[in-house]
Amino acid sequence: MFGPDWISSDRFDIAATIPQGHKPGEFREMLQALLAERFQFKFHTEQRQFSVYALVPGKRPLKLKPAPPDEDKGNASEPLEVTGGGSVAGVNVNLGHGSSWSFAPNRFEAKKLSMEVFASNLERFADRPIVDKTGLNGQFDFTFDINPEDYQPMLIRSAIAAGVSLPPQALRLLDGSSSASLSDALEQIGLRLEPRKEPLDVMVVDSANKTPSEN
Repeated sequence: MFGPDWISSDRFDIAATIPQGHKPGEFREMLQALLAERFQFKFHTEQRQFSVYALVPGKRPLKLKPAPPDEDKGNASEPLEVTGGGSVAGVNVNLGHGSSWSFAPNRFEAKKLSMEVFASNLERFADRPIVDKTGLNGQFDFTFDINPEDYQPMLIRSAIAAGVSLPPQALRLLDGSSSASLSDALEQIGLRLEPRKEPLDVMVVDSANKTPSEN
């Protein structure tokens, strides 16, 4: 996202009720409508060239276990509950319908993840965006280990990606670290990260009020 400097530093709490009958895919549009009403938020999207990592097959055989089809997807009109949390002990995210991942000490474990979802979640531990270029369809279970010396810098990157303010001494732990170790870890399951330049869609904020309208 590009826009005024304050949008990357100021924080707001939003409490809203999603009307019954709305599907999970409509949440983004509803959030944009809320921001437009309360902040007079106006934006446009455009493509810009970025340095990214492409998630691609590695040199080793793939070690991805195809996940069985979901026999009970529930009512499609019911909201999909996504939960997650993080601390010094690690990160856990439940994406619903049996799809989840955890980044606990020195290990990443995934259940029923597509490669597209895996790439978008993995980038919080890297120093640039990650795009799926594996060409693999379906959902998979897999696990790979992280070197203990690389685990903490990756956890710090995930905290920064989540908007957590960290003290300078914590940020200094990122000095000299890179995503090369993450690519090496992915080789355990037959994948790797390849540096590339790719056009990505970005949101550009044209205008927004710093103070929202009253409730």
